[in-house]
Amino acid sequence: MRTVLPAYTVEVGTEPLVRPARNSVGGWPFLDQAQDWPECFCGERMALFFQFDIPWDLEPFGGDHLLVFHCRSHNDASDPQFADGRLVPKYWDAPQPPYPAPFWRVLIQSRAALPDPEAEPSLCALPLALRPFVDTPHEGAGAQTFKVGGTPSWAQDPEYYRCACGADLVYVCQVPEGMDFAVHPGQPEQPYSVRADTYWLFLGNEVYLLACPARCDPAAIWPVNQH
Repeated sequence: MRTVLPAYTVEVGTEPLVRPARNSVGGWPFLDQAQDWPECFCGERMALFFQFDIPWDLEPFGGDHLLVFHCRSHNDASDPQFADGRLVPKYWDAPQPPYPAPFWRVLIQSRAALPDPEAEPSLCALPLALRPFVDTPHEGAGAQTFKVGGTPSWAQDPEYYRCACGADLVYVCQVPEGMDFAVHPGQPEQPYSVRADTYWLFLGNEVYLLACPARCDPAAIWPVNQH
């Protein structure tokens, strides 16, 4: 019997947001009270690409809030660093050669009650809708779409990682290859992008977010890139 895990497609709306929404591309980030808006090592504040509340039936993070930030000036692929078979301590802040630190920040937070007073200035604010669907695995792979939960659709071989705390990271969310995120007119063009009016995550690779189920840190998430 194939195991069908709870899954939700993440659909991007077309009507621009004019007020904060917890499920959005761009928009007003819902950050825990002690969490500042992430900054890249280059000193630029990272762009909020998307955020949403993880549905309650998706263990172990049901009810938490996922936020994905990425520097608009640095557009590259992630490169895991290891120590003793695990990701290095504080891998969310570890160097990403040739860079001295990551150019992204992914957060899973549980106390994000209020939106930031300022909206993301670069990306167009659009609503997200999470809709349940049956992600039936085919030859071990789930649907290749923007989704949370279900079974990852690996573009290459599956990848597994162990957190520095010792817990095995678990799959949370998948962003499809070549997904465009619309930006406001007049924004700087992203390096290595194919269009001036959109930004990509991690060079437009297929992105799989794997998180630490022990919740050792809100940023203990590794973004796997494949193409």
